[in-house]
Amino acid sequence: MELTAQPRTSQQKLAEGMIPAVAYNKEKNVSFALDRKAFDRAFRQQSTTGLFDITIEGGETFPALVKTVQMDKRKRAPIHVDFYMVTYGQPVEVHVPVHTSGKSQGEIEGGLVDIVVHALNIVAPGPRRIPSELTVDVTKLGIGDHVTAGDIKLPEGCTLAVAPDLVVVSVLPPRLTEEQLEAEAQAAQVAGMVASGELSEEAAEAVLEGGASVEEAKAASDEALTSGPEKAAGEGSDDAISESGEEK
Repeated sequence: MELTAQPRTSQQKLAEGMIPAVAYNKEKNVSFALDRKAFDRAFRQQSTTGLFDITIEGGETFPALVKTVQMDKRKRAPIHVDFYMVTYGQPVEVHVPVHTSGKSQGEIEGGLVDIVVHALNIVAPGPRRIPSELTVDVTKLGIGDHVTAGDIKLPEGCTLAVAPDLVVVSVLPPRLTEEQLEAEAQAAQVAGMVASGELSEEAAEAVLEGGASVEEAKAASDEALTSGPEKAAGEGSDDAISESGEEK
């Protein structure tokens, strides 16, 4: 896609509707200005993997890829663009978006497909052979399965620029409901209280079955612990009196 630019110095004031831009590589750096609306329209069509032929009025024309775009968050409009100059026929490293296709077996079972890496670094054989996206078929993935960078089929001539064992897509187990999370937390709390002697196993069972709250079960356990020795002491005293009476 072609873009026409106006030459500028770094401190030059821009005309209305123009935004500053810079294009660079290892050898040179060129500053220029772009029509905001024209660039915004072109960028929405091309994205970060799109190739632009930039012509500076009265100057050179060169191919370039968008490196970064600074946006006005309030207006949602570009305010500055960085391009990276490339050379036709020369390999170029790019960041290509990752998308999934199909519905995984894990999703059918209640799981969730998680795109861990949303864009993958690859090396394309030339600027004109950069893929617009990489598609991962997830239909055969079950819960706990994943796809690594090395599993993804790349276009002819393209190679990975990341470790092949990098996890790109995975299928997560079903998310727990709020009630399930609360039940798990309660079970962990009860297990800890049983281990520390704060709850009896019978009281813990009552809590887990829903027959009592943790507070009610703990209060009952505390009462049993305190009343037990007193009752035993009382029974011993009665026996002593009885025996004393018999002796008399």
